[in-house]
Amino acid sequence: MQSPHRATSRPIAASTPAETRIYAVGDIHGRADLLMETFARIDDDLRRRPVAYAVEVYLGDYIDRGPHSSTVIDALAVRMIRNGAICLRGNHEALMERFLRSEIDFEPWQQLGAAQTFASYGIELRKGDTSTALRRLLHIVLPPTHELFLQCLKDSYCCGDFFFAHAGVRPGVAIERQNANDLIWIRSEFLDSDHDHGKFIVHGHTPVPHPDIRHNRINIDTGAWKTGTLTCAAIEGTAILIL
Repeated sequence: MQSPHRATSRPIAASTPAETRIYAVGDIHGRADLLMETFARIDDDLRRRPVAYAVEVYLGDYIDRGPHSSTVIDALAVRMIRNGAICLRGNHEALMERFLRSEIDFEPWQQLGAAQTFASYGIELRKGDTSTALRRLLHIVLPPTHELFLQCLKDSYCCGDFFFAHAGVRPGVAIERQNANDLIWIRSEFLDSDHDHGKFIVHGHTPVPHPDIRHNRINIDTGAWKTGTLTCAAIEGTAILIL
């Protein structure tokens, strides 16, 4: 098991509350194997470095693309109950929720990897399947615990000087006035901004080769479903460590 190492050598102008450590985990996308390894790294780190208050924050995009979306939700639901984990809503979960509520057809979700999610629930897509038929099937096979999990997702989380959101924030808009759609979908307007957002933003959504740390944000989406690297950042005081 590798020891944590600093993601950056320069200090971060943000801090957690005293005796508080936050474990932030990037986009999982159906990689249950990597998620289980991440649980083990977090648990091992807490054994080696006890802290008064520890919180786990998962940044969304648990489903699609990778092979085991259903298993990921199972595991996170347990983690939510046992560890009080905070699970944020990603744009992929938002699409799933909208599809289940009949707000969109299947195609917009299918384009982002929904077929793998359906397969993880035992549904094989066939030519000619209608959105109505697929929606009915998914409602039948979706466990009540998974429906409850989706209902428990948050759009953001704040602790100390850190603000956690799946995609980022809209520059120039106060943190408390951020739009939920921006929190789960925004890209270039946020990524290209040097703006001081009032909080240090921890996010995923846009894959990067390695954790990308700036003066106002850190991106920890390292494309786990494709690269095999699921990033977990341990944030304590003014230090950000990668487990």
